[in-house]
Amino acid sequence: LMFSSGAVKLASGDRAWRSLTALRFHYETQPLPTSIGWWAHQIPGSFQTISAVLLFAVELVAPFFFFAPRRLRNGALLSTAALQILIGLTGNYAFFNALTLALCLLLVDDQTLGRKNPVADDGPARSRRPVLTAAAAIVLFLGVVQMAEILFPRARATAALASAASAAEPFRTVNGYGLFAVMTTTRPEIVVEGSADGRAWTPYPFRWKPGDVSRRPRFVEPHQPRLDWQMWFAALSDVRQNPWFVGFVHRLLEGDRDVIRLLAADPFAGHPPRFVRAELWNYRFTDRATRRKTGAWWSRTRIGEYLPPVSLDDFRSE
Repeated sequence: LMFSSGAVKLASGDRAWRSLTALRFHYETQPLPTSIGWWAHQIPGSFQTISAVLLFAVELVAPFFFFAPRRLRNGALLSTAALQILIGLTGNYAFFNALTLALCLLLVDDQTLGRKNPVADDGPARSRRPVLTAAAAIVLFLGVVQMAEILFPRARATAALASAASAAEPFRTVNGYGLFAVMTTTRPEIVVEGSADGRAWTPYPFRWKPGDVSRRPRFVEPHQPRLDWQMWFAALSDVRQNPWFVGFVHRLLEGDRDVIRLLAADPFAGHPPRFVRAELWNYRFTDRATRRKTGAWWSRTRIGEYLPPVSLDDFRSE
């Protein structure tokens, strides 16, 4: 989990990670930032570079100390836990951080917990050792193959071994993982609007994703609001690649109550608009002076049209 997350960042060739500038963009471009993420974004660029170095140390170096003697192992444990806590404070990643912290518990032994009478560990029974040895060999093999795919994607030998690793993927036991392999350096946001006449437009407010520039970024973890999360991905691509979004707009035009309840409010009070459209905007965190003066957490500039105005007639014609 940790080592592959660091490896994919370098193996991807992403310029932001290679130049150690990725964290200058991360806090404002991640899917659902928090208000603490806004403060983290205000840190000077030089410290963001140092933070990127520390991040790679935790992801690429600390994992090897998981197999070291107690003191070194506990140091790796604390650095990993600290990283997960910082990620959870600055962004909403549902239960990801909690699950990783739970894995860290496997590194804690009785002496670290201060137990006076540690549980005796005589090792696995002889009857089980062959089974455990075989399982460990399979896990090691699959892990090595997956790391080889990351580090040497064009190698022919890797491609041949990958077919064996793919057979184990459905079991979700030893799978590849990579966090933020490529850093997004801008934040396009979709603003969905409705209108009764096609001239005056009213935005639909979402519960968690950025919209109103004056609204404080909120905490939602460990819940993952699927709609708000998917809106982040949809903004990074074309509407034609997101047919679910067209279905979402269709339901808004119908006034579907189950769909509208996913939003923060219904600006049309139960009377669906005649038209719905989607505009694409570029959002950026404000600086301290701007927020002190205006109270805004975000600034935004219009990029263009994401979905042109549509009505129920357009769906009926299909």
